[in-house]
Amino acid sequence: MATGSNAGTQPRGSADGLSKQGLAPSGQVHWNLIAAELVEASIRRGEGRLAAMGPFVAVTSPHTGRSPNDKFVVREASSEADVDWGKVNQPITPEFYTVLLADVKAYLNELPELFVQDLYCGADPASRLSVRYILPNAWHGNFVRNMFIRPALEELAGFAPNFTVYHAPEFQADPARHGTRTGTFIVLNLAERTILIGGTRYAGELKKSMFTVMNYLLPKSGQLSMHCSANIGANGDTALFFGLSGTGKTTLSADPERSLIGDDEHGWSPEGVFNFEGGCYAKAINLSPEQEPDIYATTRMFGTVLENVVLDPVTREVQFDDQSITENTRVSYPLPYIRNHVPSGRGGHPRHVVFLTADAFGVLPPISKLTPEQAMFYFLSGYTAKVAGTERGVTEPQATFSACFGAVFLVWHPTKYAEMLGRLLSEHNVQVWLVNTGWSGGAYGVGKRMKLAHTRSMVRAAVAGQLDATTTVPHPIFGLAIPTHIDGVPDDVLDPRRTWSDGAAYDAQATKLAGMFHENIKKFGDAVKPEILQAGPNR
Repeated sequence: MATGSNAGTQPRGSADGLSKQGLAPSGQVHWNLIAAELVEASIRRGEGRLAAMGPFVAVTSPHTGRSPNDKFVVREASSEADVDWGKVNQPITPEFYTVLLADVKAYLNELPELFVQDLYCGADPASRLSVRYILPNAWHGNFVRNMFIRPALEELAGFAPNFTVYHAPEFQADPARHGTRTGTFIVLNLAERTILIGGTRYAGELKKSMFTVMNYLLPKSGQLSMHCSANIGANGDTALFFGLSGTGKTTLSADPERSLIGDDEHGWSPEGVFNFEGGCYAKAINLSPEQEPDIYATTRMFGTVLENVVLDPVTREVQFDDQSITENTRVSYPLPYIRNHVPSGRGGHPRHVVFLTADAFGVLPPISKLTPEQAMFYFLSGYTAKVAGTERGVTEPQATFSACFGAVFLVWHPTKYAEMLGRLLSEHNVQVWLVNTGWSGGAYGVGKRMKLAHTRSMVRAAVAGQLDATTTVPHPIFGLAIPTHIDGVPDDVLDPRRTWSDGAAYDAQATKLAGMFHENIKKFGDAVKPEILQAGPNR
């Protein structure tokens, strides 16, 4: 068994090599290299550059984001009745999968080097997966090592994977031969417990494909999988933060006054909340030491992976405001790089849940208290808004509805996750809040983005229980309960209508957005209970 730079160290590889994964590599296999070795190999192989202070920088163009239209699930007997087939979960036949798997294996076998990382997905030993990543690039090995839970050295010799990810970023599929849409593919086989990824170097596919797997397996065993961040206060009070990309999950959960459980993907079991991951994958655009000191600090640490950022050609300092490669710049780092992280990756049952939305219409209150029925309505809605200019042809705010704040990662029908969440919220008497991190005083282009300091004050007060019994007033259109006073926040900021110079214009915009909510919820048909439908906007 070739072990590359592992020679002379305690064994980190499998006695069976990669034979159980159907591989017989002709080149060198590097088993479970640590960050220093992976960075050395990445530089040796010309995979990227080092930034000032030592982080590794990779460019993944032309793919600088996920390729959801190229994700497929093998349609096979054991899972066929469970999967919510459609645009999110596109079927591919077992026959096409078999041919693609054979071709990917043949491709990997001929490469001069492979990098294997054996990792855990899930901080709860009772439900975690043991995942083997087989990768052609060292920097992708460093990425997954950052993102997932690293076994102790003594665990590696006996590591028995129950899921395998075959990564072939430079391999292009043939749609006619492999049943794909393009040369890019992310193919999940839930029966064989394999994932095939190719035609894209974007590292996020390695992370999110495993999240999709957990979104299938956990509900099947009666546990809820969630696209959320989680932290815990000094008194042991756990809080969850649901939200789509750009709404503030990572920023608001990385609070110096609370300990971070995780920033993106969690499970909720009978014992409490647990992280799927061992690291964070934060957006890096416009990152600053003033606004997000803990996350910024990780971008100056060795072992961190920076994706698609631009470096100053002289100093190698990261130009965080430069989006010439993409607006979706990213930073990947292990959880221990956050000074107040929770080493176990676990917390108790949450007392508060926060739904985050970046409302570019400037309509929703900056914070509002939800009834249980409203919580279900807004969870199924999963609303945020794109701003003008982020995509070609988008000239005004564009509503985005993603069920359960992560529709593209769901496998079961969204109502399954909503029903599970509803039961847990009721069982544990959890208060839910809707927080708008978007615009105030007008829509994007007229109003201003909510001040992070104000949002932090509101969220801290909410998750500390300080607002549980506070005085509220109902929003005239959305029916949301708006607190009338929060320490550290001007009272005028709390009422969105009062921040607009033209009240009639606000009413028109709010009514327009309310109509979008009503139109969106119709897609669930009779699967949504009447009391949940009635909890939506009243216009």
